[in-house]
Amino acid sequence: MSDVLRAVIADDSVLLRDGLVRLLDDAGIAVVAAVGDGDALVAAVEEHRPHLAVVDVRMPPTHTDEGIKAALQIRERFPAVAVLVLSQYVEERYATDLLSGDTAGVGYLLKDRVVDVEDFIAAVRRVAAGGSAVDAEVVRQLLGRTGRATELDRLTPREREVLGLMAEGLSNAGIADRLVVSLGAVEKHISNVFTKLDLDHETNAHRRVLAVLTYLGSR
Repeated sequence: MSDVLRAVIADDSVLLRDGLVRLLDDAGIAVVAAVGDGDALVAAVEEHRPHLAVVDVRMPPTHTDEGIKAALQIRERFPAVAVLVLSQYVEERYATDLLSGDTAGVGYLLKDRVVDVEDFIAAVRRVAAGGSAVDAEVVRQLLGRTGRATELDRLTPREREVLGLMAEGLSNAGIADRLVVSLGAVEKHISNVFTKLDLDHETNAHRRVLAVLTYLGSR
C-alpha cells in the first residue's frame, strides 16, 4: 500500500462523491475517505494523511465557501497533502489565497469543463506528485479581476524558464538547484519578472501567484 496513491474526497453530492470514488478506484488510486463537509474533510486528512485531497468549494452548512476554506486549512496544517479543488464555481478570493506562494501540489479545476477522464486522472496524479493543474477559465477570471495582461514577450528566455519553474511549484532554492545557478541569480530573475509584468506594487505572495497565473494563462 505504500506505493499506492491515497486520496480523500469531499463533496456534498452523494452521486458525485460516489462517482469520484469509482473513477479514482478504477485508476488505481485508493480513496481512504469520502465525506460531505469541510469539518469532516479536515478530520479525515488528519486521520489518514493522504497524498491528496479532492475538494468541492461549496459544502454544508451554508453551501458557500466551506470547502475551499477547508482546503486552505489543510494547506496550512498539512503542507505535505496536495489539494485539488474540483468545483462548479471560481471562488475568486479564496482561489487567489490557495494559489498564492508555493503552488506545488495545488490544483483548481471546474467540474463542467472536465471532459476527458484520462486528462482528469493525469491532473490528479500531477497535483499529488507536487505539480499544479489550474483550469484556463479559473486563470481568466482571476486575471480579469486583477486586470493583469497575459503578455509574456517582455521576458527573456531565462526569465520565462524561471517563471515556468515557479508554475511547477518550485521554491527559489529549488529553481536554483534545477538551473544550477546561485540563489541570488534566481531572485534577480524573479524580480525582473515581477517588474516586466507590472507586479511591482503587489505583496510578495500576491505577485508570485499573479505571475504564475499569467504564465498558465498563456499556455
